[in-house]
Amino acid sequence: MKLNKDDMIPFLTAKDIDDIITKLANKIQDEYYGKELVMICPLKGSVHFMADLMRKLELKMTVDFVYLTSSGKGSVVKISKDISENIVNKHVLVVEEIIDSGRKLSFLKNRLLNANPASLKIACLLDKPARRELPIKPDFVGKVIDDRYVVGYGMDQEELGRNYSTIYHFKN
Repeated sequence: MKLNKDDMIPFLTAKDIDDIITKLANKIQDEYYGKELVMICPLKGSVHFMADLMRKLELKMTVDFVYLTSSGKGSVVKISKDISENIVNKHVLVVEEIIDSGRKLSFLKNRLLNANPASLKIACLLDKPARRELPIKPDFVGKVIDDRYVVGYGMDQEELGRNYSTIYHFKN
C-alpha cells in the first residue's frame, strides 16, 4: 500500500501538536509535582508523543514500554512485550497518542491495576470518544476529535505515515 499525502488534508501541524503537548505537560507537571512517575508507552504509535511529552516534564521519572496486539474487532488482546518496571506503590502514567475503541487501553489499565500502583492515570494526545467500545476515560486529554481516520505523528495506515510531523486526515 502506498500512502499519498495528496489524498490527505493537514489536521494538526507540528506547531499545533507542540502547543497541545506543552499544555498537557503543564497539567501533568502540576499533578505529579514532588512525586516519582513511571511513564508507560504502548508501542508503536505513542513513541513520538511520549518522547516529546517527557522532554517537557521536569519530574523524577522512569520510562517503560509495552506492546499489545489484537487480531481485529472483538478479538483477544495479548501482551507481546510487557513492562519490566516494578510499579507496586508507584505513580503510573500511560501515554497514548490516540484513544478510539479503548479495547487495548482497557486491557492494559486492568493489567496495570493488578500490579497495585499508588495511582494510574492516562494521558492522550487525541481522544476519539465516538469510536469507544469500552467505557474508558483519559485523565489528561490534548484534543478531542470527531470520528475521522488520522495519520502521522505515530499514527499509521498499515504501518505507513508514522514519521510525519503533521497529523493528516483523508479527503474522503
